[in-house]
Amino acid sequence: MIARLQAKPLAAGQLLCALLAAGLVARQAQGAGAAEIVANLLLGNLVVTAMIGAAAYGVFHFHRLWRQRDTYIFHDGARLYRGSDMSWPLANIRDAIVTRSELGVRSVRLVVDDDSETTRELVKLYMLEGSPEAVRGGVMFAVAGVRGVETAASVH
Repeated sequence: MIARLQAKPLAAGQLLCALLAAGLVARQAQGAGAAEIVANLLLGNLVVTAMIGAAAYGVFHFHRLWRQRDTYIFHDGARLYRGSDMSWPLANIRDAIVTRSELGVRSVRLVVDDDSETTRELVKLYMLEGSPEAVRGGVMFAVAGVRGVETAASVH
C-alpha cells in the first residue's frame, strides 16, 4: 500500500451529493398521483432530471472511493493500481510529479513511457492522507524494484 485517501472529503462528497439529489427530487416531484409524479421526475424539466442523475452518480462515485480509501494506491510487484479502475505497468513509469491544474487543484501525476505526451492523474492532494513526497517515494521505490536498481537498505 502506497497511499490512502482521507475520510472527511469522501464523506462530505457523499453527503452533499445525496442532499443535492434529494432536493432536486423534491423540487421535481410534483403531481396529484404516483404516475404523474414519476412522469414529472422522468420527463418534467429534463435539465433537473439530468442533474438528479449526476448527483446520484456523485453519491455512487464517492461511496466507491470510500470503500477503497485504505488501499487506494498500491502495487503487486508488476503493476501500480489506482483504486480498482486504473493500473500501469511499473516498468513503464518514469516519474511521479506534483502538478497544478487550470483551476489550481494540485495532484500527483505519473509520467508514463507509452508514447503519449500526457501525464496520468494518480490522486488529488486534497484527498490524499499523507504527504505527496511519501507517495512519490513509494511509487519510485516500487519502480526501482522492478527495474533492478539498487536502493538503500539497512539491516539491524
